[in-house]
Amino acid sequence: MTKLSWDDVGERLYETGVDRGVLFIPNGSGIYDDGVAWNGLTTVTEKPSGADANPQFADNIKYLNLIAAEEFGATLEAFTYPDEFAQFDGLATPQPGIVVGQQSRKTFGLCYRTKLGNDLDGSDHGYKLHLVYGLQAAPSEKAYATINDSPEALSFSWELTSTPVSVTSLKPTSLIVVDSTVVGPTALAALELALYGDVGIDPALPLPDAVIALFAGSITEVTANAPTYVSGTHTITIVATTGVTYYNETLGTVYATGAHVITADTLIKARPNAGYQLTPGTDDDWFFDFV
Repeated sequence: MTKLSWDDVGERLYETGVDRGVLFIPNGSGIYDDGVAWNGLTTVTEKPSGADANPQFADNIKYLNLIAAEEFGATLEAFTYPDEFAQFDGLATPQPGIVVGQQSRKTFGLCYRTKLGNDLDGSDHGYKLHLVYGLQAAPSEKAYATINDSPEALSFSWELTSTPVSVTSLKPTSLIVVDSTVVGPTALAALELALYGDVGIDPALPLPDAVIALFAGSITEVTANAPTYVSGTHTITIVATTGVTYYNETLGTVYATGAHVITADTLIKARPNAGYQLTPGTDDDWFFDFV
């Protein structure tokens, strides 16, 4: 191990964008077994609330902090919405083309994807899947404006609140996030097949326990092979380890398996690929003096 460092190659991470929105309609048993593509999704602003500290005093001191329950909420913005969303927006259609407002608002589920980027791969580094349960939408403001020389499309916006669903051995939750750069690719593909459907497979939103079970055992633990160094020829040799990528932190490049001649002091760092994790307590970086 070496001392702490910042902004290493491959670790300048950021998150951006939102796409692949899916509306999920629950059946009478609370199973989200009907998914509909949500086109025109522009913004999802997650707004958790609660978790406020409530200090308790005794013996003339601050005795402890009680933390309030946390709730999940969000603001969703879009240029349009699927017809199936009308029932969750307090709308009813007694006759084709006739819409009646101020009706009861039902509970729904939602899935959307955000992209992960870094300094090596740009915004194609990976993505996160956000799975949200037990949502209800408050009435949205609709600002109709005259068409002028700078026309803009009408944007819809809804304030979302949620009722958590149960998770075995954990507190109830409304949100699960799946990171494609960490989880196993086979389990990730199975989840996306469930979410987006296929020929003969209807899209559905698995409940939290089913999602967690899907990824159980999907991560493989590995120990990174240490690079070797021959000082006489200044040659570092990268020994391949399945599921591990080696980085030259000094040059900011990826090191392929094999021999590499260095011209200065060099730090090599090993990072696990998606679906792998390094064995805790084992070395993941090596420093070589150019002497």
